[in-house]
Parts: sequence; C-alpha cells; structure tokens
Amino acid sequence: MDIKNAAAPATETDPENETRAETSAAVDIVEGDDDRHTDSSAAAADPDGSREADETGRGEDSTAARAGIGAGAAAVVGAGLGVASLTGTWVGRVAAERQTLIGQIETTQGATPAQQISALYGEAWHMTALVNGAFAVLALLVGIFVLVRPAFGAPGRTQAVWVRSVAWAAVALGALGLLISGLMYSDVLASLPQAGS
Repeated sequence: MDIKNAAAPATETDPENETRAETSAAVDIVEGDDDRHTDSSAAAADPDGSREADETGRGEDSTAARAGIGAGAAAVVGAGLGVASLTGTWVGRVAAERQTLIGQIETTQGATPAQQISALYGEAWHMTALVNGAFAVLALLVGIFVLVRPAFGAPGRTQAVWVRSVAWAAVALGALGLLISGLMYSDVLASLPQAGS
C-alpha cells in the first residue's frame, strides 16, 4: 500500500469554473474603467459647474424678460389712460348724454332758467368731469405701480429707461388730468352760464 498516495487528498480543478471566474473579473474591470471614463469625461466637459449655472441664469433671464415686458405694457397703458383723461372718452360722452336725458325728464315746465341750465347742462358737465377724473386716477395708480415695483423685486434688478420714462409720463398726465377734472367739476375752469334777469 502506497502511504504517500493515500495521505494526499485528490484535488481536481474544473476548467470551466476557472474560465468563468476569469471572464467575470475581466468584465468587472472593463465596467469600472467605463464608469471612471464617463465621470472624467463629464468633469472635463464642465470642470467648474458652469453649465448648470448657465442654465439657472438662463431661467432667471427669461423671468426678468417677462417681468420687463409686463412693466413696459403697464407703463404704456398708464400713459394711454392719462391721455384719455385729458381728451375725454366715449364713456364720458355717453354718461353726459344720459345725464342730459335725465335732466330733461325731471325738469318741469315751471322750472326757473337757472334750474334748467343746471339740469340740462351742469349735471352733464359734472358727469364728464367725474369720468375724466376716474381715468386720471387710474393713470396715476398704474404709473406709480410701475415706478415702485422694482423696490419689491429682486435686489439689483433695474427697469429699462424707456419703461421708467413712459411711467413718469403716465404719472404726469394723470396728475394733470386730475387737476383739470377737479377744476371742471368745481366750475372754476368754466362756470355755468348765467340766466338773464
């Protein structure tokens, strides 16, 4: 009996297992290299994160552009309201004609000339002044809103020069229209005709 051969255990290796293990190790190495290559490529393409910062800045620029368009439109609307308060509108004309019709209906045959003038002319005149004054107040409010809006926005954000210029024009026209409307309503600008004695 061969003692040396009996003591040594039989260890046989499976060639398929060895081949499978080597293939798996090679795949892991290749995948690790690909991940490192992808990370390094992304870092090389955007080393300081400027791409993300550019996208964020682009979003902020579009928001600021929309806000600038709204402010410009509001300023133009305010200026238009100021012009309407000075020149009059069809709303004021319709309101004045309605007031004249009411005066004709309510005036009696025995009314004095002064009462007839007040009912047929004075009330319509005052109604026109009220409507024009309302447009002037709207122009003032819109112009002031456009001018003070940057104070409540992001710090450092300024408006375009033309937007502020048109807003100031709206404020000036609104103030002038309000003054003229007040003078009209109080009969200072043009007093009511006086009936002959």
